[in-house]
Amino acid sequence: MKLCNHIVRVIISFSCAVCFIACSTTKHVPQGEYLLDKVAIVVKPDSISGNSVNISSAELHNYLRQHPNHKVLGFLKLQLATYNLSGRDSLKRVNRFLRKLGKPPVIYDSVLSRTSADQLRQTMINRGYMDARVDIVAGLNEKKRKADIKYIITPGQPHYIATVDYSIPDTAIARIIAGNMRRLPIKPGGLLDRRILEQERAQITTLLRNQGYYSFTKENITFSADTAEGAKDVNLTLLIKNKPLREADSLRFHKFRIANVIFVTDYNPGKDFGKRHFSAQDTVSYRGIRILYGDDHYLRPSILYDACSIRPGGLFCQRDIDLTYESLGRLSILRYVNIEMRPVDGDPGNLDAYIMLTRGKKQVVSLELEGTNSEGDLGFGTSLTYQHKNLFHGSELLNAKFRASYESLSGNFNGFINNRYVEYGTELGIVFPNFKAPFLSSRFKRKVKANTEFSMSFDYQERPEYTRIIAGAAWRYKWNNIGNTLRHRFDLIDINYVRLPQSTLNFIDEIAPSNPLLRYSYEDHFIMLIGYNYYRTNKRIANPKSKMFQQNVFTIRASVETSGNTLYAISSLSDAKRKGGAYKVFGIQYAQYAKADADYTYTHNFTPRTSMAAHIGMGIGVPYGNSSVIPFEKRFYAGGANGVRGWGVRTLGPGSYNSKNSVSDFINQCGDIRLFMSLEFRQKLFWVLEGAFFVDGGNIWTIRNYENQPGGVFKFNKFYKEIAAAYGIGLRADFSFFLLRLDMGVKAYNPAQEQEPWPLIHPRWNRDTTFHFSIGYPF
Repeated sequence: MKLCNHIVRVIISFSCAVCFIACSTTKHVPQGEYLLDKVAIVVKPDSISGNSVNISSAELHNYLRQHPNHKVLGFLKLQLATYNLSGRDSLKRVNRFLRKLGKPPVIYDSVLSRTSADQLRQTMINRGYMDARVDIVAGLNEKKRKADIKYIITPGQPHYIATVDYSIPDTAIARIIAGNMRRLPIKPGGLLDRRILEQERAQITTLLRNQGYYSFTKENITFSADTAEGAKDVNLTLLIKNKPLREADSLRFHKFRIANVIFVTDYNPGKDFGKRHFSAQDTVSYRGIRILYGDDHYLRPSILYDACSIRPGGLFCQRDIDLTYESLGRLSILRYVNIEMRPVDGDPGNLDAYIMLTRGKKQVVSLELEGTNSEGDLGFGTSLTYQHKNLFHGSELLNAKFRASYESLSGNFNGFINNRYVEYGTELGIVFPNFKAPFLSSRFKRKVKANTEFSMSFDYQERPEYTRIIAGAAWRYKWNNIGNTLRHRFDLIDINYVRLPQSTLNFIDEIAPSNPLLRYSYEDHFIMLIGYNYYRTNKRIANPKSKMFQQNVFTIRASVETSGNTLYAISSLSDAKRKGGAYKVFGIQYAQYAKADADYTYTHNFTPRTSMAAHIGMGIGVPYGNSSVIPFEKRFYAGGANGVRGWGVRTLGPGSYNSKNSVSDFINQCGDIRLFMSLEFRQKLFWVLEGAFFVDGGNIWTIRNYENQPGGVFKFNKFYKEIAAAYGIGLRADFSFFLLRLDMGVKAYNPAQEQEPWPLIHPRWNRDTTFHFSIGYPF
């Protein structure tokens, strides 16, 4: 807490200094020049209809060649102020450091301003406003040495598409386009928008290349716009020009077929680039494809055949090439994949598909070491990880990990069974790059393109009070689309087993005489579940060279799982006897429950440096049959860096339950229902730093009235009164490959019984403030 308070004081002091220096924003502006202080774009309504133009201001700002220094919260040029903290001597280290953190003043350039106006006018023309005009109003303040620039766009009357005609001499291509006319973007009545015309060209090109037209490119498609004098209605004609393959050919396009599919397994991009012929130590023919092996048959022919969607004798199809890239990219042993289509000599209607593969490292070993010191008790930990990326010559990925930790303990150990902390753990898993499942057709397996994962884990723990064994096993499938924007995971079976072979006398009765939740955490238990996870987003991979940014981003996560149903059915059908009111397997009671969880996040980017993110999450778990309570590790908890940030992790709820701020009461602060809501404003500051303001709300509840969680049960007529609220500020350091986050959350409304309900009105620093340090955004 002292460290966090010190950090806050440093941040406040630095911010005050920056605000003071910010008053002199022209410190480093040369004499006779102007600081570009403000830039505004004003778009007038349509001159005829009076309607506003459907182009966002943020989009138009992307076409400006000069932008003023960024303002934090709309008024403070923090980056410029940081730069202005530096002196004029650029040789001093402190001045170089401050200039690196900040940004220099943007000097107004009339030439760039005129170029920006031309770019804006061209953008309007591309959108269908052919008569658009852009005027520049430059306000130059000689006394303050600042320039305010305003771009006034007069769009004029737009051009609309009245009719759409197609001029396609090739009848085969004309039939294909006519059969897909509804899917094409150009429609009569729309604006003459060049973006839509480009989309039409791209979609037609993709359509034809997927039906054998290998030589077809979008350059074969042109448009002709016919307008009457003074009219704004356009008669648009799409023309597909014939392109001869050879001078001796007719002026018709040709459909290409695949003659041969040839794999080159030891392709060297540096040495073999541009080669027309490849040598091989061994050539294998398998189901119509040819494989050129080097000194090692490191991939089985069946693996290559299943990963290849290109088939000899079939029509050329761009979609098949993309699917082949996707499938081969899932083979972890491959470092580089390139597919090249080559016309067959003497036969212009056929192509050979050369699939060049470069092998990566087959085995990887890593070692990690760490040391600990807990109030003078020394300890160490180590982990050894081994990976084999081609275990059975089918790009099977083997992961094996062994970890061990030890900590010596001092003190009196009378009555205890151990005088140390010791933990040994192993994890073993293998991932197959295909769908391993019986009774499924090969066509389905090739379409889904799922990875199959088998895993096992074993963990042995020694504590002064007990010795515990935790074991697990899983069989699951994972698959996603080409852009990785849609992901699925299906857990066919996931087994968890916990056993305490040794403990001190009456250990469980002493720590949990009447708490079923705590007892369950230390008693032997068995979980066998089946589950499904769904993930979807529209987030695109950012292009650092592009000034365009994605304005709206959403992410959906959902999961559902159920446990114990198969075991319960077997127990019921076999007339097994209940022991202690529950069925058992191997002498251990197994859990039976159903659980569903969902989260939705929406982020609106006002600019590349300013955004607003909203999040809502809900979940419910229901025990039934063989269980009266959901396993502790499967229950929901509230508070923490990714929850309601005015509370520490596992210190909020359930409902109005009051833990009396007891750290040891975390076992009771879990529930079967959750509801979280958050709103966060994010603002880039300077260097890698980013600031945030947030408001969080939510809580957890139990689905039943448990004795050890009074006030925790969910009731429709009062749950809304038990939604906790918090607010706060955050500081983040974005290093691109990871993000460090420090958040300070403050309680605003506390639903806990016998607690101050409105800390927002009656705040106390020590009671109501919580700091969170974590990695990544909260949602």
